[in-house]
Amino acid sequence: MAGMKEIKARIKSVESTMQITKAMELVATSKLRRAKENVERTRPFYHILGEAINEILAASSDIESDWFLPRHGKKTLFILFAGDRGLAGGYNSNVFKVAAELSKDVQSVWLPIGKKALEHVRHKKLEVYSDSFEYAADQGVGCMLTLGSLVADGYRKGEYDRVVMIFTEFVSMMTQKVVYEELLPLTSEDTGAKGTMETDCDPAEMLDRIVPEYIGGILYSALCESLASESGARRAAMNSANKNAEEMIGTLMLKYNRARQAVITQEITEIVSGAEAL
Repeated sequence: MAGMKEIKARIKSVESTMQITKAMELVATSKLRRAKENVERTRPFYHILGEAINEILAASSDIESDWFLPRHGKKTLFILFAGDRGLAGGYNSNVFKVAAELSKDVQSVWLPIGKKALEHVRHKKLEVYSDSFEYAADQGVGCMLTLGSLVADGYRKGEYDRVVMIFTEFVSMMTQKVVYEELLPLTSEDTGAKGTMETDCDPAEMLDRIVPEYIGGILYSALCESLASESGARRAAMNSANKNAEEMIGTLMLKYNRARQAVITQEITEIVSGAEAL
């Protein structure tokens, strides 16, 4: 009987856990739906700004701008996008692996976006450029445009020579891919199709106005991709947990029924033995 009670208690425990994972899967599915819509809306934004930058370059081929000049010898700013919570499979750990590979033997400073990203850089005792973006889910387009201006100002002041963004690209509900992109210095090949434009404004001044918004647009797009990827990874992890729980309950029920059958058989044997003794 003790074995049956233990098995029954374990079944109830697994069922309680499965209720939680099912609720988390539903929440992740709801968030994923909204995040996918944001991804689809934001992807064209920085492409348009990139094309505008290339138009300026095409109109003034002799332009000299700090945004395009390579530098050497100083720090690299890594902008790291990760999640606010765990229970999302390998979502966070995959980002951190790529970040470790890219920053190996590189003098770096870090700008984490997301609670797990901030915890990671603090745990590794890395230099933090800003910790004002702790929760990724709380950031919006305004925050990313502000961040774009902050990053651009730091680059102009020479606080770092390169800006590299690391995030997770949303491919599908079941697939997310960790990617990285060098934001600064800019290269004309990265900004879209070439074109020409007529303008009375100084091209260098136009670039100074556009580039911070261009960086902010890229950061917001990466934020939306990361949030959608996190929800997709969490949904997949919770779905897998539900399937494992169902299999575990089935195995435990089989053991419970066997134990119950053994008890019934033993009771029948005792009754028969007692009847024969009489």
